[in-house]
Amino acid sequence: MHARRTVVALAAIALAGIAQAQTLPVPQVSPAVDTTYTKLEASPVYKKLMADIHADDPRALAELKTMTEIPAPPFKEKARAEYFVSRLKALGLTDARIDAEGNAIGIRKGVGNGPRLLVSAHLDTVFPEGTDVTVKPRDGRLYAPGIGDDTRGLAMLLSWLKVLNENKVKTVGDLVFVGNVGEEELGNLRGMKAVFREHPDIDGMVGIEPGTGDRVLSQGTGSHRYEVTFRGPGGHSFGAFGLPSAIHAMGRAISKISDVRTPADPKTTFTVGTVGGGTSVNAIAGDAHMAVDIRSNGTPALLETEKHIMDAIAAGVADENRRWEPAKGNEITFQTRLIGDRPAGMTPTDSVIVQSAVRVIRANSKEAPSLRGGSTDANVPMALGIPAIIIGSGGKSGGAHSRDEWFDPTNAYEGAQWGLTTVLGLVGVEGVTPPLLERRRGNPPITR
Repeated sequence: MHARRTVVALAAIALAGIAQAQTLPVPQVSPAVDTTYTKLEASPVYKKLMADIHADDPRALAELKTMTEIPAPPFKEKARAEYFVSRLKALGLTDARIDAEGNAIGIRKGVGNGPRLLVSAHLDTVFPEGTDVTVKPRDGRLYAPGIGDDTRGLAMLLSWLKVLNENKVKTVGDLVFVGNVGEEELGNLRGMKAVFREHPDIDGMVGIEPGTGDRVLSQGTGSHRYEVTFRGPGGHSFGAFGLPSAIHAMGRAISKISDVRTPADPKTTFTVGTVGGGTSVNAIAGDAHMAVDIRSNGTPALLETEKHIMDAIAAGVADENRRWEPAKGNEITFQTRLIGDRPAGMTPTDSVIVQSAVRVIRANSKEAPSLRGGSTDANVPMALGIPAIIIGSGGKSGGAHSRDEWFDPTNAYEGAQWGLTTVLGLVGVEGVTPPLLERRRGNPPITR
């Protein structure tokens, strides 16, 4: 008898009561926000910064290629973190360091009495160790795993730091530059969670992800992920017929999960993403396992759906045991293990940080700004009540999370310009504009 392990990847049971994508309202920009950016954009120092971002585009593109070719698999981001922190130091943040979680952090201090704004992009990619990450140019695009998500964001942060320091720009508030770990896969946002544990004085966040720059993410989709293991006695398919099967119990559970209904608002979803188990085609399975993903734009809906799914799993196991009525000790049992926990949250659409990004996009983009939700590093501050947004890193990209991922650098500098404009309005520029972002209640003023 030849035993073998069978692992089957399933497309999900995706989902009864399918919720449509939600459109978030785009806020009106207040006169105060508009006036601040109008004044900023009219200043000579701003115009010089924008020109220098444009001029730095070829160098930033070369650095993008360099960083893309430094592998950064989940939980193995150290080499890229070391490179990024070395660049922060070379560009003037001499106290830059790698923290205990593996994040690369450097603080560009303001003149005082301003807010502290985190600007970040994630170091990690989804690709396993050994993936060929060589950048290959073709038809005006650059192809390489991870080149857009999120290596381009790292390159943009370094370009911002370079032009700010070369022009000796003094911001009112502090800028906390972070290349963080743990955004992808089962990284569980560990890097960003550590940043906000260790830096409770951060007043806001502008995170960078792929995109031309005309969209703003202001809602954080929360998720819980579970590994579920089923166990039973197992036995020969003929000789031990009558014993319950771990795989059959899992199948019954999946069938019941597929009947769970979710609300349309907030959008809430689930999927059984992978399954596996058994030892042989002619054996009653003694073990089986599956992975379940549950997501929602609202924490109460996430928890309610989670409860229904756990009840469905228990009911499926009970049905399998009831079907065979096994002797005591031969029943199917199951265990669940939480393997992913991303909190849900939202930055109010009328908040200053959202208005600022919308104002900049309207002034520069050919497309109208749009607001969206998603699961990103911004989930962490949003869940803490800290204003946070995600904006685009500039340039077009596609094929994210595939080995055919690509980046089109045409006019990529525009996204970098819009992002830096947004950030400067939030932290303020000495002698030009005061900061729009306020210190959070309980955070003392930062003085120098």
